Amino acid sequence: MRKLIVLLIGCFTLVLASMVRAQNPGVNNAELNGDYAFTFNGITGSGGPSSVFAAVGRFTADGAGNLTNGELDNNGVGTGASVAQAFTGTYAIGADHRGVMTLAGVRLAFAMMANGNAQFIEFDAGGGSGRIGSGTMEKADTTAYNTAKITGDYAFGAAGLDNLNNREAIAGRFTSNGTGTLTNPVGDVNAYGTDYSMSFTAATYTVSDTTTGRGTMNLAFTFGGTPNSLNFVFYIVNAGKLFVMESDTVTTATPLLNGVVLHQQGPAGGFSNASLNGNTVIYLTGLSTGCGGVGGGGVPKAVAGLLTADGNGAFTLTFDENFCSAPRSVTAMAGTYSVTSNGRTSITFGGYSLVAYLVSLNQMFLFVTDPNVLFGFGEPQAAGSFTNSAVNGRYAGFTTDPVEFGVVVLSGEFTADGASPTGNITGTEDIGASSGPNPGVAFNATYSISSSPTNGRGTMSVTSGSGGSAVIYMISSSKFVAVPLSDPKPAILIFEQSSPPSTAPNYTLSASPTSLTMTQGGSGTSTISVTPQNGFSGSVSLSASGLPSGVTASFSPNPTTTTSTLTLTASSAATTGTVTVTITGTSGTLTNTTTITLTVMPPPPPLPTVASLELNPTSVVGGTQSSTGTVTLSGPAPAGGAQVLLSSSTGAASVPSSVTVPAGATSATFRVNTSMVLVTTSANISASYNGTTRTATLTIWF
Repeated sequence: MRKLIVLLIGCFTLVLASMVRAQNPGVNNAELNGDYAFTFNGITGSGGPSSVFAAVGRFTADGAGNLTNGELDNNGVGTGASVAQAFTGTYAIGADHRGVMTLAGVRLAFAMMANGNAQFIEFDAGGGSGRIGSGTMEKADTTAYNTAKITGDYAFGAAGLDNLNNREAIAGRFTSNGTGTLTNPVGDVNAYGTDYSMSFTAATYTVSDTTTGRGTMNLAFTFGGTPNSLNFVFYIVNAGKLFVMESDTVTTATPLLNGVVLHQQGPAGGFSNASLNGNTVIYLTGLSTGCGGVGGGGVPKAVAGLLTADGNGAFTLTFDENFCSAPRSVTAMAGTYSVTSNGRTSITFGGYSLVAYLVSLNQMFLFVTDPNVLFGFGEPQAAGSFTNSAVNGRYAGFTTDPVEFGVVVLSGEFTADGASPTGNITGTEDIGASSGPNPGVAFNATYSISSSPTNGRGTMSVTSGSGGSAVIYMISSSKFVAVPLSDPKPAILIFEQSSPPSTAPNYTLSASPTSLTMTQGGSGTSTISVTPQNGFSGSVSLSASGLPSGVTASFSPNPTTTTSTLTLTASSAATTGTVTVTITGTSGTLTNTTTITLTVMPPPPPLPTVASLELNPTSVVGGTQSSTGTVTLSGPAPAGGAQVLLSSSTGAASVPSSVTVPAGATSATFRVNTSMVLVTTSANISASYNGTTRTATLTIWF
């Protein structure tokens, strides 16, 4: 993407073409159909310090692979904001509802949801430069493209970085009169670790283009006695939702903020403590600078948890966080809160202070007032107890709001089986990293969700790729968030159901173990399990693909209704390296897969033998002198060293029971002690290893 930045600063044009592995291009193009607004949060790297980037815009998709009426605004450090850049393009969506957007080397992988919206990432960085980021595109209501439609109460939240990568967040609310004036505005800003109230002197907006839904907004205010003004551009999703991005030049005084404005829906008479009552899942992202040597600078921080409020100003909070690249878990920490009639909420617990603005009951924008500048959202948890059965069906998942160039972003489509006590998630993900993209990666994980002691909290263990762990918090059966605990530079992951669980008979496949390592001429086994769903009772025929040359696969039994043992056998000339082997199950028209990571290695070199045993000196006076023995092997000792057994033919010469030749070395020494003898005695000293023995004779004088 860096060529685009240099040549067409700000032109974040979307031209879509399928580049996703194992897909039939365009077979699901109809899923992207109609008018869309989108928002994007990104980080640009160029070999030195990274910098913030953001974009908002809109386009029309015809359901047949074409984009028209595209328009976008973006902003970044040193580039200034682009204004209403026009674009057209094409797109393709594959059979598994994934696609990739591309233009002159710029690629945005996306995953479709059942409602026609999509989640996407940029994944064309490489070699430590380019850009990573994530965003959403949502169906837009074109009838809301005018100033008069933006009317009523709204809450807003936005966060971002300045030109020196200091983090800032704002949250607040206002009332729109439908003619361009925003009344009763209030807000708070965490300016690099200090919370200030925003005292507004003016607030206005206008829908400047009624054909694209583009508008502008100005907020003039003072904080801490300092006057300030923020200018935003927005694109309308609907009358109750705007994607907003700051359009000011990015400096230390005006960080690049990107966020959303939502209709505020309070009860008659205004909000109160009773407006926060029950369970709310919160998820926030920040940037920590107090991590010592970890990361060499600001380290991304991600937090998710369940806040349970009593409606009277008290709550408990269970949360999990990845802070300074290390996991931390807190259970049922007590706290207090206070809600004003306009929805502003003060939250305190365990030495932390948060500011929130309610959007509706148990829904809020919120940020922590410390230097980490954690910012995020809270959503009401659906009623009921959540266990594994709640995570069932197909989900679109993606990484949200990366705050540092080293964050690895992903989007993909995943299927959960709802099995208990351990569920399985399989799918395909597209991964973007500063080191380079990795599209079409097979994903396998297990999960376990509990209703107690924290309703809907669960764990996820990723068994594919390099593996990893995460903590899950259920918002509803159709949405959950996850905090990756083993990622050194984390971001919140959001999973939203892209289709409900099927009621038709089916099955899933799983492998245990999911990785095998064997040598040329060796073999390994894995158990393939068939898990029936919705009354499935058929048999499943199994096959393996992706095997390296010289490796064969067999299943016993095959077909199977329960489990089958997969045996992989490597010939002495099998290709070495690591590959992903796909196990495919077929039962009539039903086909499912799982994967195994297979590593084939050359056989270890043959173990050395004992080449010689030497004594120095070869004759000694018994009881007063000793000798030194040297064992020499025919080659380097293997890993762990070579333990050579020692013995003596007579008690007049004593040796240790063994001597160890260090790994990679070829010899080792030991001491031969002697005792007094009455006549000259010969002692045979022996050294034995790997089926060989060498002997040397020591003469002991009286």
